[in-house]
Amino acid sequence: MSRNWLRQARKDRLYQLVAAILVTGTVAGCNSPTTPPQATGTAQPQAASPAQQNNKLRVTATFLPVYLFTKAVAGDAAQVDILVKPGTEVHEYQSTPDDVKALAQTDLVVQNGLGIEEFLDGTIKSAQNPNLKVIDASQGIKPIGETSQVVQARKEGDHDHSHSHDAGNPHVWLDPVLAKQQVENIRDGLVAADPVNKATYEANAAAYIQQLDALNQTYEKTLNNYRDRTFITFHDAFPYLAQRYNLNQVAVVELPEDQLAPEDVTNTVNAVKQFDAKALLSEPGVDNKLLDSLSKDLNLTLRPLDSLETGETDPQYYFTAMNANLKNLEAAFK
Repeated sequence: MSRNWLRQARKDRLYQLVAAILVTGTVAGCNSPTTPPQATGTAQPQAASPAQQNNKLRVTATFLPVYLFTKAVAGDAAQVDILVKPGTEVHEYQSTPDDVKALAQTDLVVQNGLGIEEFLDGTIKSAQNPNLKVIDASQGIKPIGETSQVVQARKEGDHDHSHSHDAGNPHVWLDPVLAKQQVENIRDGLVAADPVNKATYEANAAAYIQQLDALNQTYEKTLNNYRDRTFITFHDAFPYLAQRYNLNQVAVVELPEDQLAPEDVTNTVNAVKQFDAKALLSEPGVDNKLLDSLSKDLNLTLRPLDSLETGETDPQYYFTAMNANLKNLEAAFK
C-alpha cells in the first residue's frame, strides 16, 4: 500500500512539474525567451495551436466510445482528440504527463462518466487550465448495478481483472437508446461551448441519432425472435444491452488477465451448468484456447461480444461493431 502511495505521489509531482512548465510558457516554441513575464498569478499566452489559428474548438474525448460519438457530432467544425488510445484498459488507466499537457491545451473534455474515468479528476487538476469545460455524456442516465451473479475464477487477490462499479455500471454506450442520450448530451455541450457552429452540431447529431434509432429497431426485431436468451460473459460490460432487449445475462465469470488455469475452466463449467446458459460470450482479442476447448465440451460455441473499448476511430465503427454483436447474439440464441 505504501509503495503504491509513494508511486502515485511521485507521479502527481511529475504532473505538477509538467503543468508548471506549460503555464510559465517555457516549453520550447511556446514563447520567445525574451518575452517579458506577465503579472504574478497570470499565465503567459501560449503560441496558437492549429485549431486556435483556425478558430476551431479543441475537444478531447476520454476513450473510444466517447470519441466516436463526439467526432460524429463535431464533424470538421471542431478538432477532436482522444486521451486513452483504443485497446488501452480504461478501467485502470493511469494518466501521463502527455495527458496533462493535452488537457492544458484543450477547451473541452468529454467524458463517459459513471466513474469509469477514475484518472480524469487528477489529470484535470494537474493541467491547471481554468478555462477547461467538461461534458458528462451520461448526464441524466440512471445507472444500474450488478444484474447477474459474479463468479470469481480464483480467490480474491490472485488477479486484478475485477473492476469496481461503485457509481453503477458505466457501459451505457452499449445500449443504442442510451447512446442516443449520450450523443444529445455531447451535442448540447458543444453548442454551449461553440454556438457559432450550432447548426452543424445539431445536423450531425440528428443524422447519427437517426442511425442509432435504426440500430435499436434492428436489435428489437431480430432478438424478439428468440425465447431463450441466456448468456454468460467474462466482462461485466453488457447489463444495459441485456436490460434493453430482455436478454438474460445470468453470470459474469471473472477470469485473470494472464494465462487461464484449470480452476478457471472448472468454474466456468460449473457456472454454465448451474445456469443452463444458452451462450458463452467473450470479448475479441482474449486468449480463448482453453475456453474454445471448454465450449466444445459444453456443446456451446464461444462467440465474441465487443464492448467497443478497442477498435477503429471512425464514428461509423460503432455501427459496424454493434451489428457484429447482434449477429453473434442471434447465432448464439438459435
